[in-house]
Amino acid sequence: MSIAEKIYETVKALPEQQAAEVLSFAESLKTKQEIEDKARREKALSTLAKYRGRFKAEKFDREACYDRPSLR
Repeated sequence: MSIAEKIYETVKALPEQQAAEVLSFAESLKTKQEIEDKARREKALSTLAKYRGRFKAEKFDREACYDRPSLR
């Protein structure tokens, strides 16, 4: 039995008011996680933005990478 099924079975036996509290708590956890995910994403994007334009994109040839004089 999965966690969701266990929660469902437990909540099913509760009175309506307590079941509503469980639902409210679960929704608050979900909202908190979404806010944390958004903050983590924005932080990562701001880190990348600091380095925008500093590197030149070049085509990469894997075979040429292994055919360097220093590797011979």
